[in-house]
Amino acid sequence: MHVTFYGAIREVTGSMHQLEAGKDRILLDCGLFQGRRKETEAKNRVFPVDPELITNMILSHAHIDHSGRIPLLVKGGFNGRVITTRTTADACSYLLRDSAHIQESDALYLNYKTVRGHLYNLANGKNHLTNRERSEITKLLKHNGLRLNKEAIAGLLDKHNLNSVEPLYTMADAEAALTAFDGYPYNTPVTIGKGMTVTFYEAGHILGSALCLLSFRERGRRFNVIYTGDIGRFGRPILKNPTLRFPENLGPIDLMIMESTYGARHHEPTEELKDRLAEVINDTYDRKGVVVIPAFAFGRTQDVVYIIHELLNEGRIPKLPVFVDSPLAGNLTRVFAEHPEVYDKETHRTFLEKGMNPFEFKGLSYISTVAESMECMKSTTPHIIISSSGMCEAGRILHHLRYRVHNPNNTIVIVGYMAQHTLGRRIMELGWDYKQNDRKGKPPVVKILGKEYPLKADVVKIGGFSAHADREEMHTFLKKSNLQVKNIAVVHGEEEQSKAFAAFLKEKGLNAFVPKRGQTITME
Repeated sequence: MHVTFYGAIREVTGSMHQLEAGKDRILLDCGLFQGRRKETEAKNRVFPVDPELITNMILSHAHIDHSGRIPLLVKGGFNGRVITTRTTADACSYLLRDSAHIQESDALYLNYKTVRGHLYNLANGKNHLTNRERSEITKLLKHNGLRLNKEAIAGLLDKHNLNSVEPLYTMADAEAALTAFDGYPYNTPVTIGKGMTVTFYEAGHILGSALCLLSFRERGRRFNVIYTGDIGRFGRPILKNPTLRFPENLGPIDLMIMESTYGARHHEPTEELKDRLAEVINDTYDRKGVVVIPAFAFGRTQDVVYIIHELLNEGRIPKLPVFVDSPLAGNLTRVFAEHPEVYDKETHRTFLEKGMNPFEFKGLSYISTVAESMECMKSTTPHIIISSSGMCEAGRILHHLRYRVHNPNNTIVIVGYMAQHTLGRRIMELGWDYKQNDRKGKPPVVKILGKEYPLKADVVKIGGFSAHADREEMHTFLKKSNLQVKNIAVVHGEEEQSKAFAAFLKEKGLNAFVPKRGQTITME
């Protein structure tokens, strides 16, 4: 058995590993690298494996850093099946289409800028154009001065021999990829190769996330490999805890490929997050400000809505408007509603048994249109806005931030992981530094959509919302489960986190190591 580590190695995006046994090559996740465009472009476009040689693919969960390159895999000639949980398959039907839309939109915008710049130069030089000349160019490149004219831009790129940017993949590619998905229930062995099965167990990370157990025989010996994907926390709202009890006759785990996003960190206790969020909402309301919450459309948005619903029911926060400004989040909330079988007992007891929808309440609005979003941005009355993307790299959250970031009465609440080199990470770190200086002196500056804004809004991080287990919680999973793990490959963490977690596991008597990108190990 050979295992090669290709993505999310000493970093947290682009998850991809390959297991090779006999004639079967099984891909574990196929995620998108995220971060600075120039750095991730080549990583995403160039596949380290030949898609035609892959037998089948296992998808641990729907987040784009684990699923986002599946359209490229299929486009490259992959003829196998994407094996995952039913819920993950349902979620990907929205997430991959949304990702394709973003890829197409980003490429179109970059091509628009190329053509516009070229036409400006042709018309007298960028800095000497009259307003009328600029207006004429805008009319040429946009429908009614608003929506980009794709056909006109493509024609001008070709006419003037300009380099164009191609989207990573298109909507048609995403649609083709979705035909390769097969969804299965938890605790059900599924054949994925000769004498090889995968069984999904609850990971507790997001709806449908799975610990993936691969079992197979090679040369008369049985092998067991567990790919954790991302491991969730214990005691979080909505979802069940990560699985601790596995089949008694399973035998030892030859290799566990284990995440380490928070391998050297400790979260706030989950039971305190309601208190912290209530405190932040009440303080901001007293200042007559707006609470802005960047949140991933799948998982984090629903967690936040759920907690706000509880706080309102308990009378702990004022009845102020709550807006979810993300069409994708609205669609994915419907996926939540369609899969109550994966909710924990508390969610059933608190809401479902009383005939209540956890994700609907008076004062909550799911925004879909751009016009509605703009109205919300212009509102000066206290309210809560939850919008994506979670790391503030794209989407409507950027517009809410540019409207709110300069007002000290407002609060930006960080409720999730912010990768290095993202706007969310900069806001979090700059906001923290400014607060350490009692928010005195010149405020830090952040660039949003090409313009600089003073970061005067209060920035608060609530770690209890994290969907990733921290160091102690991951150790709890290992210690309290009935698994006998022989080797642990530590992946999906920034290098310092992965190394620290591997060192911690070694101290606990476990054989852990941090692989390098492209490294292959052989298990005999």
